[in-house]
Amino acid sequence: MRFPFWLAFSWLILAGLSPAPADEPERLQISLWPNAAPQEAGDIGPEGVQPLRPNDTTIRIENVSRPTLTIFAPPAEKSVGTAVVLCPGGAYNILAWNKEGTEAAEWLNTLGVTAFVLKYRVPIRKGRERYAAPLEDLQRALGVVRCRAAEWHVDPQRIGVLGFSAGGHLAAIASTNYQERIYEAVDDADRGSCRPDFTLLVYPGYLVDDRNRLAPEIRITAETPPTFLAMTGDDVLRVEGAVFYYLALKQAKVPAEMHLYPTGGHGYGLRPSKHLVSTWPARAGEWLQSAGLLEKK
Repeated sequence: MRFPFWLAFSWLILAGLSPAPADEPERLQISLWPNAAPQEAGDIGPEGVQPLRPNDTTIRIENVSRPTLTIFAPPAEKSVGTAVVLCPGGAYNILAWNKEGTEAAEWLNTLGVTAFVLKYRVPIRKGRERYAAPLEDLQRALGVVRCRAAEWHVDPQRIGVLGFSAGGHLAAIASTNYQERIYEAVDDADRGSCRPDFTLLVYPGYLVDDRNRLAPEIRITAETPPTFLAMTGDDVLRVEGAVFYYLALKQAKVPAEMHLYPTGGHGYGLRPSKHLVSTWPARAGEWLQSAGLLEKK
């Protein structure tokens, strides 16, 4: 009996592996928390992968209650010692796992950057802010990577975050709320800094309210990490979010680079299209290079 392609693909995702040719190594996946994640009530369904939609290869993971990090390491001879924690989007309801996670990790590997794809908790937990549980997971992930930097051959002072859509919102919150963790420390990984050293936001959502004021959870200061932003004018999540975030960075004298494109919509990831926005990865690579983050250490 032959299994449908999407079912086999889904099994690989649930197993924590990224589909790869037989001669490529399996990706290492680790549990983010030593025990249960904070404030988990066990009241959501089992984790799973939604069936593929017609003409859409996006893998959508749902009902995540046990967060993980999947590690994508470049070849040792190519590694530059920089790391990025990746936050896929999905409106805080699902995770667009391949389009905004593993595909971005593979691109970062071509630059010599070690990538950590974060499978954070979705959907939104009842009685909590939509970003609360995911922020706990991202703060924890940044701490884990920094604590185990030597093991993974990365510089603990060159650990950034890249987020798409809701993951961009999450990355922005983590980049502006790092003075204290929003959960109680469980081990040494929670005792160091959870501040990203740099931030990339690609079509980030929810950064402003209906009156174009930054959302209250966004607290930009002079210590906010250097930031790269990319978005399109016809994005359904409103380009004003990226614009006002950039202006707040500029006012705080935080180094920032923003690329606004006329068309392309939302949710394109790194996949090529007829729109100029498809060139954003090249611009992001140049930004990383100019910041010295692609120099081998």
